[in-house]
Amino acid sequence: MKNIIIVGGGLAGLVASILLARKGIKVTLIEKKTYPFHRVCGEYISNETLPFLLSQNLFPKEFKLPVISTFQLSSAAGKSSMLALDLGGFGISRFSFDHFLYEEAKKSGVNFLLNDEVTSILFDEDEFHVQSNNKTLTADLVLCAFGKRSKLDLEFKRNFVNKRSPYVGVKYHIKTDHPDHLIALHNFEGGYCGISNIEGSKTNLCYLVHREKLRQSGSIENLEKKVLKKNPLLRDIFENSDFLFDKPETINEISFETKEPVFNHLLMLGDAAGMITPLCGNGMAMAIRSAKLAAELIADFCNNSITRRQLEKKYTAIWKKEFASHLWFGRQVQKLFGNEFVSNIAVNLPIHSKFIANQIVKNTHGNPF
Repeated sequence: MKNIIIVGGGLAGLVASILLARKGIKVTLIEKKTYPFHRVCGEYISNETLPFLLSQNLFPKEFKLPVISTFQLSSAAGKSSMLALDLGGFGISRFSFDHFLYEEAKKSGVNFLLNDEVTSILFDEDEFHVQSNNKTLTADLVLCAFGKRSKLDLEFKRNFVNKRSPYVGVKYHIKTDHPDHLIALHNFEGGYCGISNIEGSKTNLCYLVHREKLRQSGSIENLEKKVLKKNPLLRDIFENSDFLFDKPETINEISFETKEPVFNHLLMLGDAAGMITPLCGNGMAMAIRSAKLAAELIADFCNNSITRRQLEKKYTAIWKKEFASHLWFGRQVQKLFGNEFVSNIAVNLPIHSKFIANQIVKNTHGNPF
């Protein structure tokens, strides 16, 4: 029997572990934290995932999740426009969804090593040697689902780490008056902020900002006071909401550079394979889809229907077919935001051209699967 190790327990790692374990494959997932915990994330999932999640009993119906059908876009000056989302989506926190999937993975037979961090992975004589803080393991195949940026990326000397990313992510959960059906993206000088509801009558507030703008402000508090609040829509939210965290969740060095879906025989899943810009709102769906695609091919590898070389070649091809154009388009859209003059032009596009607005959504989202 083939032995699979998954490094990282986010959406991609958890979904892949469930699908593989349900096929009778031995799976060990290594996660450096203990569930449940918060992650910096927009916490909106496109409905393209619904057929898959429902068919696999992985949709958490008990949370009574907000149904999102409308997109609001505002300029740094507060001028806004609305766009109906054809597919729409739903809101759920990573705190709740990751924990839900963790419990499903345990039921499916996945072996977890929590509070443990992988420090090195070596491929030698057709097997992997995985070293963590607490153990040394061997595996026939290793999947890397360790997110946006990991110490392992530096260890592997992946190309994208050579270029320092200028972006910082900041996230809060708040109590505020925000409609369930609406996901909003509010521009400010140097970044943009997403607002949408999640379970428990809470709202997720997550923004991306250029590192230099944060440095100039001196602190997150000053940044929000002097920069974000220049957008009157954001000022209203910050001044009329209850903030539920003692301090914000943050992440540095968020990179949208091109990454490899297969590196040194390791299969990369989710953000480890490539991260779409947050303003496109589809990262969680891409993570889930990549896990499904990988699991299907890995099942063939485990029953010896395909070789390792065929597995790597097929996964690379299908990953590029499904995601490469979305990631490229997302990088182009990213260039429209963070500059007040350009963002004012960008906001006018969906007002005056439904075709352009729909193309932005179409080119950053996939079809239902």
